[in-house]
Amino acid sequence: MISKVGRHSIRLVSELGELAGFSGKASVALPGQRHIMEKLTRSIFEIGVRCVPITLIVGLFTGLVLGLQLYYVLTKFSSESLLGQAVALSIILEIGPVFTAIMIVGQAGSALSAEIGIQRNAEQIDALHTMQINPIGFLVSPRLWAAIIAFPILTTFFDLIGIYGGYLTGVELLGVDPGAYWNRIYEAVSVQNIVNGLLKALVFGIVTTMICAFQGYYTHLKSDIPGARGVSQTTTRAVVYSSIAILMFDYLITSFQMAS
Repeated sequence: MISKVGRHSIRLVSELGELAGFSGKASVALPGQRHIMEKLTRSIFEIGVRCVPITLIVGLFTGLVLGLQLYYVLTKFSSESLLGQAVALSIILEIGPVFTAIMIVGQAGSALSAEIGIQRNAEQIDALHTMQINPIGFLVSPRLWAAIIAFPILTTFFDLIGIYGGYLTGVELLGVDPGAYWNRIYEAVSVQNIVNGLLKALVFGIVTTMICAFQGYYTHLKSDIPGARGVSQTTTRAVVYSSIAILMFDYLITSFQMAS
């Protein structure tokens, strides 16, 4: 048992080191590529624009449910006027960044891992090496920088539509005073709260994009089964690892933010 735990621990540390090196290469490889703006624009469309509908839908229903649940909690303390503050801070600081990142991973992250994995199995990455083109800069770097741009923007959309969803439930459905709802948000939400939430989104974007790209890029080494089933295996692993990483980094960042 000790031997098995040791092997798994060494493998985990080794894989984290490989991921760190892969991320470092991807972060600096974009300037050496041709047609940078074209690649970056396409990546922003894939990661950002295509994820707008699902982000808005999930954000709206999250705000609706959150407004409903918090209203019935606050009524026990005769504090219904605090609904706006509770909804806004919950969404901006925690729910918005986390849910947005998970939605993007489910849609764009899985597609990224599968696409790069298929290119690896089809030997297209080897062909790029043959043509002396940096595959990481060509395939991964535009997605990384697009995620840095898209994740905070999509999180902002989620926050706004989520707060509006809380307004629909609390004010339009349950009768909370609209002036009290918006005034509490204005008084409670600070610029620092918004910055903290967007910082989480930025970190989630970097971490999840690197995990998904890493799993796809090394699908021939990370999967137990070759071919299409191996790509399916690494894609599933990428989504699971990314979701775990989102929650883990959410806890770490929140701890640092509360301590500072």
